[in-house]
Amino acid sequence: MADLTARAICAGCGAELPPALLSCPACRRLVHSEDLKRLAGEADAAEARGAPSDALAALRRAQELLPPGTRQQELLHQRIVRLSAALDAPRPAGSAAAPATGNEGARPEGARRGLLASIGAAILLIVTKFKFLLVLAATKGKLLLAGLTNAQTFFSMLLSMGAYWTIWGWRFGVGAVLSIYVHEMGHVAALRRYGIRATAPMFIPGVGALIRLKQYPATAHEEAIVGLAGPIWGAATAIVALVSYLAGGWELAAALAHFGAFVNLFNLMPILSLDGSHAFRALSRLERGAVTAVLFAAWAYSHEGMLLLIAIVAAVRIVTPATGQDRGITLRFIALVIVLTAIDEYVGRVLPRV
Repeated sequence: MADLTARAICAGCGAELPPALLSCPACRRLVHSEDLKRLAGEADAAEARGAPSDALAALRRAQELLPPGTRQQELLHQRIVRLSAALDAPRPAGSAAAPATGNEGARPEGARRGLLASIGAAILLIVTKFKFLLVLAATKGKLLLAGLTNAQTFFSMLLSMGAYWTIWGWRFGVGAVLSIYVHEMGHVAALRRYGIRATAPMFIPGVGALIRLKQYPATAHEEAIVGLAGPIWGAATAIVALVSYLAGGWELAAALAHFGAFVNLFNLMPILSLDGSHAFRALSRLERGAVTAVLFAAWAYSHEGMLLLIAIVAAVRIVTPATGQDRGITLRFIALVIVLTAIDEYVGRVLPRV
């Protein structure tokens, strides 16, 4: 990509242009037209070979080289949105939709069954993620290792391990930091899927970790998927820890399962820059209400005080402006609440005895 810090010469009128200028003020010619053509070609080639993530990455880089508010940037944004929607569209399996039968009386029962099936599928998505993590080293281990090769990530992880070590011992410290790391890499995986550039995770001792975006999601759905990817991967690590405890009676695994469930539940709070807030931006008020109801039910079942706090914050968010509507995100959010509450409740009962 062109160096935006170096001075450029306009190919149209020969004027010397200041750094980071995207169009010539004299002749209105695009400064990075050659780079734009190259990136457009890369996007076309990637889309033709069935690699939408690569196409999105090229288009987002091209978007940075276009002046804001221009027709070209708007067309590019529309193409990004289209590709992103196609990336998340369900794959055809048989018929695209069931034909109308005229039996309207059966629709409410079918709708209820469809809702329960959708929630079940969302829970299954989270539960089966732990199998994915077990074979990750043999398939996509490069993703997790890539973050560890970053000096900022590695040394900040060591500092965080030290913070946990002094309180609960080195074994728990290592396990807790790795659990947080997998959570953050869930975000990274989703960002890469949408072709969004971001920094490697940076750990803050005693607090957690963060990722700084170099580009931003084009839609509320993208933002929500990226936001919930962390808790989904985090829930998977908690499931792995729970299964390890059930299989071998490893007390440390039970503690790590409880830690993972608690931390990822906390991240579902829809406030500030937490993951739950990113997901709520894609939901309608009715969908936010459904999530809030599940949160209150989870609190009534488990008596976990943090769930009550999350539910109260979610209830406040119901009355804030909402323009989205995303059933898939709603179901994922509900499934996460159910799975994480179940882990937290079960391990919470076991921990006093181990």
